[in-house]
Amino acid sequence: MELRDQIEQVAAMRRKLPLGGPVPQDYEFEEGPADPADTGSVRRVRLSELFRPGKDTLVVYSFMYGPNMEKACPMCTCMLDGLDGNATHAAQRINLAVVAKSRIERIQEYGRGRGWRNLRLLSSAGNSYNLDYRGETADGKQFPSLNVFVKRGDRIYHVYNTELAFAPKEKGQHPRHVDAIWPLWNLFDFTPEGRGTDWYPKLEYAA
Repeated sequence: MELRDQIEQVAAMRRKLPLGGPVPQDYEFEEGPADPADTGSVRRVRLSELFRPGKDTLVVYSFMYGPNMEKACPMCTCMLDGLDGNATHAAQRINLAVVAKSRIERIQEYGRGRGWRNLRLLSSAGNSYNLDYRGETADGKQFPSLNVFVKRGDRIYHVYNTELAFAPKEKGQHPRHVDAIWPLWNLFDFTPEGRGTDWYPKLEYAA
């Protein structure tokens, strides 16, 4: 009960954080067709257009799948496999998008291969969003990052980033900055074996 109360207290404190800085530009992304099975035309969509009427919060996950990466990040993929199933539920209250640096056709193809049907997949190949919001380093290395934005009137503000990933490393610990939305690790926590320290998700498993 104490643990639950602490988690809820932290969430309440997070909700009271002051607005961060205004978003410096109305980033333009590329987006494929809404239906993953559709291979139709690509369209351009701005950050401001990701806010649907009546929903003033936008959560954006920076997915580690850059143009120079042969394969997508297994950890990001595992988390997004689970988030895809919850995306339609989340959409009842917030706006949700996943951004990667690769071209949109490559991202869409990967999503189809994973069976993702509900995630809104965007390409930031033509803008500086990833670099500006800690999804990429100056030398192009991709980094997992979850950001939250809010719309207030005609302006968009940044309010939260999963900064634990940028904290000093603790011996034997992975940053686990998005564990709260990643069911796998919480499921393992219920078991006698626990999470373990040497197992990580893979993109494929032997039969």
